[in-house]
Amino acid sequence: MLSRISGFVRDILFANFFGASAQADAFFVAFKIPNFFRRLFAEGAFSLAFVPVFTEYKEKKTREELIDLAAHVSGTFAGLLLVLTTIAVIFSPFLTSIFAAGFHDKPDQILLASEMLKITFPYLFFISLTAYAGGMLNAYGFFAVPAFTPVLLNVCLITAALLSGYGFTDPNIKILAWGVFFAGLTQLLFQLPFLKRQGLLPKPKWGWKHSGVRKIMTLMIPSIIGSSVAQINLLLDTLIASFLITGSISWLYFSDRLVELPLGIFGVALATIILPSLSAKHINNSTKAFSATLDWALNLAMLVAIPATIGLMLLATPIISTLFQHNAYTSHDTFMASYSLMAYALGLPAFILIKVLAPGFYARQDTKTPVRIGIIALVSNMFLNGLFVIPMIQMDFIAPHMGLALATTSSAWMQATMLYITLRKNNIYQPDPTKWLKFIGQIVLASSAMLACLLYFNVENTVWVEGVLFDRIIYLTGLIGVAIASYLVVLKLTGFKFSGLKG
Repeated sequence: MLSRISGFVRDILFANFFGASAQADAFFVAFKIPNFFRRLFAEGAFSLAFVPVFTEYKEKKTREELIDLAAHVSGTFAGLLLVLTTIAVIFSPFLTSIFAAGFHDKPDQILLASEMLKITFPYLFFISLTAYAGGMLNAYGFFAVPAFTPVLLNVCLITAALLSGYGFTDPNIKILAWGVFFAGLTQLLFQLPFLKRQGLLPKPKWGWKHSGVRKIMTLMIPSIIGSSVAQINLLLDTLIASFLITGSISWLYFSDRLVELPLGIFGVALATIILPSLSAKHINNSTKAFSATLDWALNLAMLVAIPATIGLMLLATPIISTLFQHNAYTSHDTFMASYSLMAYALGLPAFILIKVLAPGFYARQDTKTPVRIGIIALVSNMFLNGLFVIPMIQMDFIAPHMGLALATTSSAWMQATMLYITLRKNNIYQPDPTKWLKFIGQIVLASSAMLACLLYFNVENTVWVEGVLFDRIIYLTGLIGVAIASYLVVLKLTGFKFSGLKG
């Protein structure tokens, strides 16, 4: 929660100083490229391959073998990351031209993005090692330190934004790129003392032939595709958006950030918590407990995802105008970003379901199944991008970037559905139909009450974008409060037992 709130402060400053300008588009490209690889190597393939293997060593091997694995993984992983980072920095113009091909007719913009990418890409090296450290701490049940670490990213970027905005006559966006660099370094240094305290900070060793390292690498290769489909989809959105009108990349960024709030707080948190737990249950052949853990996570996910989806769709313009519409960020930007926010919000339940369902495979060290499903979803997203965006352009629709968000949402639902069906088909997850039917009925009734309240109390979008900031804050806070209260009250009246959420 602290991470997401500080992230909003960061994005408010970004919008305030740079709006949805060409400079902002260039920075978001330079920030998204290392973030894409971060999801692949840090939060994606590496974590999903490393945690089950590390948990297996923890459960069945000696302490010495566990430490030896940590030493060889850290040395090998750091070496490979260093090579990748060096290559990426050298060839940053080439990378920029691939991920932002639409900038080719904007030489100043592509040059700026390329220069900032040289500064931001080393973030990948630091943050991937941070994820390695966090994975070990999570395996030992220490979740607070890794969960708090991203707050430091936002602190660094908030500091950089303030220096950029107030330290110069004209805001210098390159300072944000340096903020990204130091954020990665700070997060890694923050976790090292906690690793040392647990005796998990051995001297790194190169270990390409180490059996544990080879097993992790084998699991990682297919996981790179399977665990990062959503990120590949977002980068495809960036690529296509670079061909659309200036501001499209920024509008997609700000709307995506709002969807990331519930996704990050609940989806990522649930995935982080259940992966080591599921891994241990699989190793100990506790099939019923394995299914029960997945069931608990899915219950909690839907309890949050459905009302969050309704709220983000109905309050898209109020939320964006209240948070971002200041100085450089105009009412036009608010309306344009609200289109993509509504489209992304439709996919929020699917995004969270993927986070919960995928560990059901990775905990069993099955990477092939999510890869197959991920490839299908990725190809579908590429097709849907064209299917949605091209007609919107031909019809002169005001916000064709909305089509990119709709394509991402559609492919996410496809991926989540296939993951769920496969888990059921293979008898990995066995829900209780009676229990779920009652639960869904309670959610529908509570969400309907919340929907009715929002429709009744909300005002026209023009009132939001033209209103005074203080009034917007007060009224939006009241609306959200009424929505949450109505949802919880109706849940309680239908007999929903919140004590059953304890895992």
